[in-house]
Amino acid sequence: MQDFNLYFRLGTEHILTWEALDHILFVAALCLRYLVKDWKKVVVLVTAFTIGHSITLALSAAGLVHVPTRWIEFLIPLTIVATAINNLVQKTGQVEHPSRLPLIYFFALFFGLIHGLAYANTFLSLEGKEGLVLHLLAFNLGIEAAQLLVVAIILAISFIFVQGIKLRRLWWVRGASVLILISSLKMAFERWPGKTEKLTSYKSNTHELQEITAFVPELLLRGSPPGAEYSEQSQFQPR
Repeated sequence: MQDFNLYFRLGTEHILTWEALDHILFVAALCLRYLVKDWKKVVVLVTAFTIGHSITLALSAAGLVHVPTRWIEFLIPLTIVATAINNLVQKTGQVEHPSRLPLIYFFALFFGLIHGLAYANTFLSLEGKEGLVLHLLAFNLGIEAAQLLVVAIILAISFIFVQGIKLRRLWWVRGASVLILISSLKMAFERWPGKTEKLTSYKSNTHELQEITAFVPELLLRGSPPGAEYSEQSQFQPR
């Protein structure tokens, strides 16, 4: 039971932290067009996302799927970009009267597969082979509990703006989606894999340069170039 509580807490903490802002933004983008009265549709939406990320989380934990972390981190903001753009192209009727099977459900399912790979990175960094199924269940339930809390907060904020302040529903969806889109584009730019590799190379070269620079004063104080002592000693060695 202690292990279950530990992994459940790890699941919730994986979502409810500043480092998980990308996951929070994605869930927010999914739920923006819904109000509290649409709770049944929200349940379907969250269930689709749960199925998606549970599949890749389980496959990764079993060692059947492996994707480089740098690509996962880059793809996640792209899922947010696509979802935000989908919100922006919605018309008034589509926002105020969502269809029974909107495209956003498929976004939740498909993009959930990508987010599940990110969840797996955290899980696998701590997990061994013993108790895998129980730990995976607890971790996943922790993620779900945190996501439901995020959904509840988004629905509450939507209620305040749409039904409290009386802001038009379409304006609310589009305004919030623009902010989410800008944030996710910034994330995608910062996480571009090529940029990450160049930054790593730059840091490595900078470290080497610092080591060389730190060695220069020592050479000046000694007044001889590297290897000079060895050359002087070699002159007195018998042939």
